Amino acid sequence: MAKSKVQSESRAGEAEGPDGGWGWVLVAAMFISTSLVFGLMRSLGIFFVEFIQYFEESAQAISWISSTGLAAQQFFSPLGAALCNAYNARLVVMTGGFLAALGLILASQATCLVHLYLTMGVVSGLGWGLVFTPMVATVMANFTRRRALALGLGFSSIGLSSFAFNPLFQLLVETYAWRGALLILGGLSLNIVPCGALIRPKRRPEAPAKVDSQSRSSCADILQRVSSYLELSLLLERPYLTYTLAVTLFNVGYFVPYFHLVAHSRQSGFSEYQAAFVMSAAGATDILGRIVSGWFSDLGHFRLIHLVGLWTSLAGVFIMLLPVSSLTGSYAALMFISLLYGFCSGALTSLVFAVVPMIVGVERVMGGLGLLQLIESGAGLLGAPLSGLLKDITGNYVASFMVAGSFLLLGSLTMATLPHYFSCTDPPPPQRCSFDEKSNSLHPELLQMNSLPPDTNNPTVERSDR
Repeated sequence: MAKSKVQSESRAGEAEGPDGGWGWVLVAAMFISTSLVFGLMRSLGIFFVEFIQYFEESAQAISWISSTGLAAQQFFSPLGAALCNAYNARLVVMTGGFLAALGLILASQATCLVHLYLTMGVVSGLGWGLVFTPMVATVMANFTRRRALALGLGFSSIGLSSFAFNPLFQLLVETYAWRGALLILGGLSLNIVPCGALIRPKRRPEAPAKVDSQSRSSCADILQRVSSYLELSLLLERPYLTYTLAVTLFNVGYFVPYFHLVAHSRQSGFSEYQAAFVMSAAGATDILGRIVSGWFSDLGHFRLIHLVGLWTSLAGVFIMLLPVSSLTGSYAALMFISLLYGFCSGALTSLVFAVVPMIVGVERVMGGLGLLQLIESGAGLLGAPLSGLLKDITGNYVASFMVAGSFLLLGSLTMATLPHYFSCTDPPPPQRCSFDEKSNSLHPELLQMNSLPPDTNNPTVERSDR
C-alpha cells in the first residue's frame, strides 16, 4: 500500500494531463489510425501471390515491397516528431494520412516493381511514419495515471484489424483484382485524416527573442533549432541510450515468430490449417495481453520498467520453447506455448512506449519516440534474414527460435543496467531545460553581476551602502 502511494506520488511529478475526457477520444483515434497502419501492413501478404503472378518476379523481389514500407515507416518517424515539435501534431498526422492513401492509390496503377517500391514503399511508408509516432505521443501526453491502459487499448486494434483485414483483403482481390483492391485500401486509409483532425494542438511557450538579429540567422542557430526539434540531445544521455539499446535487442527477435512460426509448424508435420491456426491463436492472446498488461501496470503495484523486463524475459523464454514443444509432435503443446508467447508479446508492446516519458520526460517524448524507432528499425529488418540464414544452415528452425529468444533475454539484461533500475520507486522524470536556462544555471555569478546597479564598479561601494 505504501509502495503504491509512493509510486503515485512519483508519477504526480510528471506533466499532468487530463487523464480522461478528450483523451479517450484520442485513444479511439489512435485505435483507428494504428489499425490502418500496422494492421494494413500485416495484411499486405494477401497481395504477395498476386504480385508474383502478375509481374513474374521472384519472391525475394516482391518481399522488398513490404520491407521497404516497414523501413520507411520507422526511418521517417524522427521526421514526424520534428515536424510536430516545429508545427503541430494535427497537421502532421493529417498529412501522413493523405500520403499513406496517396501511395496505395498510385500503387494501383503500377506497371513495374520499382513503381511499387516508390509508392507502397516510400510514399505510404512516409505517411505511416508521420502518423504513428505523433498519435502515440499525443495519447501519452493526455494521460498520466492511466497511460499504459490507454496505450494498450489503442494498440489492441493491430491484432483485431489483422483478423478482419485478411479475409476482407482476400475478398477485395477476388472481386476487384489487386488494382481495385489497392484503390479501395487507399480510400480506406483516408480515414486517418479525420483521426488527425481530432488532435487539439497545444500552444507552446515561445522562446525569448534574441537581441542580436544576426545570431538568429546564423548557421549555428539553425543547426541548434533542428537539433532541438529532433531532440538529438537525447543521444548524449546514458539512460536513453541504454533503453534504446535494450529495445533494439528486443526488436531483433520479436518479429521472428510472425515470419517463421507457420513455416516451422508445417515443417513439423502439421497441416496448413493447423499451422495457420497457431498464429491466429497467438494473435488472439496478443490482443488480450495488451489490454491486461495496460490495466495491471496502471494499478501501480510494480514499476513499469520492471514489468517490461518481466514480459520481455517471458516472451524470450516462450520463443525458445516453441521449437522444443513441437519436437515431440504434440500439437497441443505447440498451441499452448504459442498462446503464452502471444500474451507476453502483446503485454510487452503496451509498456515499451509507456516507459519512454519516464526516461526523457513528457515534453521530449515526441522526439524520443522518433529516434527510438529510427534506431530499432535496422534490428527489425535484421531479425528475419538472420533467422532464415540459420534455417538454411541447420535445415530447421530450432536454432532460429533459440537465437531469437536469446536476443530478448539479452535486451532484458541490458535494461537492468539503467540507473535506479533496482529501486522500488520511479526517479523524478527529467524536465526540458532551454539553452538560456542551462547557461544561467551554469553561471549563477553572472546573474549576480548583472543584477548590480550600473555604477557599482567597486565591490567596496556595495559594502559601504549596507
